[in-house]
Amino acid sequence: MRKPSAPKKITWIIGIIAGALGIIGHFARIDILSEYSYALLLIGFIVLAVGTTFKGV
Repeated sequence: MRKPSAPKKITWIIGIIAGALGIIGHFARIDILSEYSYALLLIGFIVLAVGTTFKGV
């Protein structure tokens, strides 16, 4: 099993922003965010998971 590594700063920022937009879209009625809130949250999680699994991402 691979040892987790810290993701690059840009990967971390993209993951956090996507996740935060997904959470905001779930609780606040913003048309585009509310429609894709689950997908945004999932994308944020996947980006962070890939960033910690693979070195240099």
